[in-house]
Amino acid sequence: MTPIVEFANVAYEIAGKRILQNFSLAIEPGETLILLGRSGSGKTTALKLVNGLLFPTSGEVLVEGRPTTAWNPVELKRRIGYVIQEAGLFPHFTVEKNVALPPRLAGWPPDKISARVAEMLTRVGLADYAARYPRSLSGGQRQRVGVARALAADPPILLLDEPFGALDPVTRLDLQRQFRELRKTLNTTAIFVTHDVREALALGSRIALLLDGKLDVLATPAGFQRADTPEAKAFLEVLQDVG
Repeated sequence: MTPIVEFANVAYEIAGKRILQNFSLAIEPGETLILLGRSGSGKTTALKLVNGLLFPTSGEVLVEGRPTTAWNPVELKRRIGYVIQEAGLFPHFTVEKNVALPPRLAGWPPDKISARVAEMLTRVGLADYAARYPRSLSGGQRQRVGVARALAADPPILLLDEPFGALDPVTRLDLQRQFRELRKTLNTTAIFVTHDVREALALGSRIALLLDGKLDVLATPAGFQRADTPEAKAFLEVLQDVG
């Protein structure tokens, strides 16, 4: 199977500092690949290299077999949904208009947009919130709208940068469960950044552990729990400390 996203011996450097180095990773269509690591390990940089917010210093990032440097930037971003902490919603748009924005920019006809918005809000449990504004929603509800907006134009790739990191533990667990259920009904490939090993084990089909800009471990959740590198063991100790 041809990877939908591939990092081919990628390095990224800024101001003389190497953020990523010798980074190679192939992501298969339909999987949820977790980028796990400490702050500064290169997780978010790797994510931004996928949608062309950054470009490699050397090596290539390929999306659907084509280097990101060869894509039209607008076309590339339309193939990719992006979810960040605090959702990044437009405060002067209703929930409905926020979710409708990607398909509208993609040129969808109005009736198709309306149907897709209704579908996505139903999927995230916010069908009755279409006319509300972001300020009237809880943090968890705003994140649900952010996920619905990112998926509204049916992109083949979804990038999530610690989307639940700012939420309280109960809300975070609820959204993790909802994300798992949503993934069962969609064929979108997800690349999910987190520093929370419990979240990684719960959501990922595979986990890529980064250390100092390099790939330290690549494994399924079951395989990750048997990993014996010092960095993997340090993350797994968190599970033992909790319970």
